[in-house]
Amino acid sequence: MTLDDIRSLVGADLEGLDETIRRRLASDVVLINQIGHYIIAAGGKRLRPLLVICAARACGYSGPHHVDAAAIIEFIHTATLLHDDVVDGSDLRRGKDTANAVFGNEASVLVGDFLYSRAFQMMTEIGDVRVMEVLADATNMIAEGEVLQLLNTGDPDTTVERYLEVVRRKTAMLFEAGTRIAAILAGQPPGVEEAMSNFGQRLGVAFQLVDDALDYSSSAGELGKNVGDDLAEGKPTLPLIHALQSGNELQQNLIRKAIEDGGLDNLEPVQSAIESTGGLDYTARLAREEADAALASLAEIPESTYTQALAALARLAVERTH
Repeated sequence: MTLDDIRSLVGADLEGLDETIRRRLASDVVLINQIGHYIIAAGGKRLRPLLVICAARACGYSGPHHVDAAAIIEFIHTATLLHDDVVDGSDLRRGKDTANAVFGNEASVLVGDFLYSRAFQMMTEIGDVRVMEVLADATNMIAEGEVLQLLNTGDPDTTVERYLEVVRRKTAMLFEAGTRIAAILAGQPPGVEEAMSNFGQRLGVAFQLVDDALDYSSSAGELGKNVGDDLAEGKPTLPLIHALQSGNELQQNLIRKAIEDGGLDNLEPVQSAIESTGGLDYTARLAREEADAALASLAEIPESTYTQALAALARLAVERTH
């Protein structure tokens, strides 16, 4: 299955998602509408809401709330992007100027807050306490992941374990929450719920690992953001950590200084060090292992076109080039 095949499979649900996003973004405050529509128009993969929809269908759900849940997940994700871009000082995302570059940091942070609060309004409308618990816990853990990443920034002694903990909290948690609430909405037993949750978590880790590898291997046009952004911000991601642990003394000193100082002065030699130590291959291998573990979780879910779509999404997540 291609991504277009998957989108066609749940085409009616995606139309409902788009309508829900437009309707729930509406505000009497003009600036909120401007920034909200600017972000949505910027596009994006919409992978997280697509996962929620496919997971709900795979679990046999036939009600209306999976579309609302998908929109909630997208709003939470978008809020984190708004806040991330301000914290990181990013000026390019999805090939366009970031909202903070266009509208300013203050407006971006506050509209991110609006999206969080709108998401929580929508949670209460679904009216399922378990769904609210999962999403409340997820947003709290995402915030913790952001702070952990801040602590790692500029620290060349960041371990693989510390890095992966950030990935699990900051990125994978929202994937996991999305697939778990799909199973909850469908009234699935604990075993299926855990399998679906594990699928989302493993897929989220794989997705972030690929993202971190692409930051050193793509062009800005392919990636939709500035190449080397992680290095510029002093973030020790897995390709860097592996190169630091595996490189010679000269490479280690280079990478340590690059992480401590940030900036892009040493981007090319750092990329060369990552390449020569197999940092990209190592990261890609771990991403494939996580995707394989996600696929194994689907064995607990009855076979259907929707489980095939979930499996295809897991494969596409690690095969992508942007």
